[in-house]
Amino acid sequence: MFLGLSRKSVLVTAASNGIGRAIAEEFASEGARVAICSRNKENLLKTTDEIKSKFGVDVLWCVCDLSKRKDIENTIAAVEKEFNGIDILVNNCGGPIRGNFIDVQDSDWQNAFNQMFLSAVTATKLVTPKMIEKEWGRIINITSISVKQPIDNLILSNAIRTGLVGLTKSLSNELGKYNITVNNVAPGYTLTNRVYEIAVNKAKELNISHEQVLTDIAREIPLNRLASPKEIAALVVFLASMKASYITGTTIQVDGGYIKGV
Repeated sequence: MFLGLSRKSVLVTAASNGIGRAIAEEFASEGARVAICSRNKENLLKTTDEIKSKFGVDVLWCVCDLSKRKDIENTIAAVEKEFNGIDILVNNCGGPIRGNFIDVQDSDWQNAFNQMFLSAVTATKLVTPKMIEKEWGRIINITSISVKQPIDNLILSNAIRTGLVGLTKSLSNELGKYNITVNNVAPGYTLTNRVYEIAVNKAKELNISHEQVLTDIAREIPLNRLASPKEIAALVVFLASMKASYITGTTIQVDGGYIKGV
């Protein structure tokens, strides 16, 4: 399928590993010009080298703490200078700490808000002027199935990621006239370090193995397995493509059928 992404400029945040990295690789495979950012310079260098080796393309990298506005500003400026604008922005970030409502502190709420919500607001606000000028753009936010079906002991994710859904719908209405689409991708349980960490912590609480926790999660999924990051990336790249030019304001889960609602 021709996706029309060759030479399109893409920034994927929090992309040195996991779902973010898989998304960057998928764009690279389509011939896009790819930039990635992360807090960890060592992981960034390793990822860019491996993508170049695999796909024969250079990847621009920037060290960026998504909880710091200045870091986001510097990253956007560097990428726009190198690529003469950003055609596609993928707002991705790590998940917040686990905990129920009575467990988390005020500072945890603020940190999670900065990381998951305000970072997307800041990056989106910075890239949209040139998208409007070009009358073309794609903004894709990576959320979670928690926006459609809350997950126990993840109150911060359940609450704050859902706010991003409201933002996306509002932005799709505002930016549609400029041929800019705005969508969310909501991954289900995916084989990443984050899910592994959750499984380990839950295993300690239940005094069982983390392998058993992952097996139990898989049993709740109709496809009877967890996703691979590449399966999430496939939808993201499609939504960024010319083929998805009439899809905007949506939140699409990639969950193997886990969400029970219609």
